[in-house]
Amino acid sequence: MAADYKAVNLSQGFPDFPVSEELISLVNEGMQKGLNQYSPMPGLPLLREAIAEKIDRTYSLNVSPDSEITITAGGTQALFVAITALVEEGDEVIMFDPAYDSYDPTIRLSKGIPIHLELKAPFFGIDWDEVERSITPKTKAIIINTPHNPTGSVLTNKDMLKLEKLVNEHDLYVISDEVYEHIIFENKPHESILKYPGIYKNGIAIFSFGKTFHATGWKTGYMVAPEAITRELRKIHQFNVFCGNTPMQYGIAHYMQNKKNYSGLPEFYQRKRDRFAELLAPSRFEAHPCYGTYFQLFSYDKISNKPDTEMAEWMTKKHGVATIPASVFYENGEHINYIRICFAKSDETLEQAAELLCKI
Repeated sequence: MAADYKAVNLSQGFPDFPVSEELISLVNEGMQKGLNQYSPMPGLPLLREAIAEKIDRTYSLNVSPDSEITITAGGTQALFVAITALVEEGDEVIMFDPAYDSYDPTIRLSKGIPIHLELKAPFFGIDWDEVERSITPKTKAIIINTPHNPTGSVLTNKDMLKLEKLVNEHDLYVISDEVYEHIIFENKPHESILKYPGIYKNGIAIFSFGKTFHATGWKTGYMVAPEAITRELRKIHQFNVFCGNTPMQYGIAHYMQNKKNYSGLPEFYQRKRDRFAELLAPSRFEAHPCYGTYFQLFSYDKISNKPDTEMAEWMTKKHGVATIPASVFYENGEHINYIRICFAKSDETLEQAAELLCKI
């Protein structure tokens, strides 16, 4: 619809600014060196070793690049592998709405039962007492996502300690979607499950280079899990895609060795978040708190009572700005008067969109 109506596209979660020329050059170098065939099934050793070093440096966890790290064809493929490796017929999996849209169908494809709990507005936090009440003998796993798409909320140390307690009391698995690990604001720490041994022993952490290096179309990510779990993940991964993109792995392995190539992301995206909020200050849209990801929810209560899907369509067709209605992230399609925008855009795009939105 954005293309049909030539609207400014703040809907889909991809940057409209270029990938690092250095990174592109390194990928091209891999191609020129002939790294254009299949990589080893778990991924290039060079990249897995670079990831292990980064995890040790960032989360103080010593993981084996050979037996605990698997390179995937993006974060969504990693989620598919993690869910299908763990979930069997009749297993219940607790997840939280609003949620990234691949969790539920993959659970159901595995003949599992998704248990949808709702994050609590206005800060979209988890009610851990409700989680505990929802655990049954059939509960197999909990899926968490921090920083969170679409709300921009982040889990805290207190959240992780409560999760760790439940994991150990009920012997649950945790699938942790951490693809926005480096896009977190206000100097908040990213609370990865890799920092919590009591969770990681039953956990799978999932990451995305596409989000970190502004290259979502490269579809390159990775999973980190203890050796016994990784063996099961690779049984699915092998017959799902076999391996990830080889020259991308080569280029990323070299590029990520310089910490500066990803350590500045919080400041980079926080400036974009703040700039867009400043541009929209004169408008009738109200920004919801955003502490991570490159998405933010905006309320349109002062503008219209339209259902959010209708509102998003109207904004695209009549005002030339495409956004995502928040209800699509809920199992029940709940209408909550929020639209989601993506601020991973050039300053010119954000300024153009803000000018149009301020006229509504």
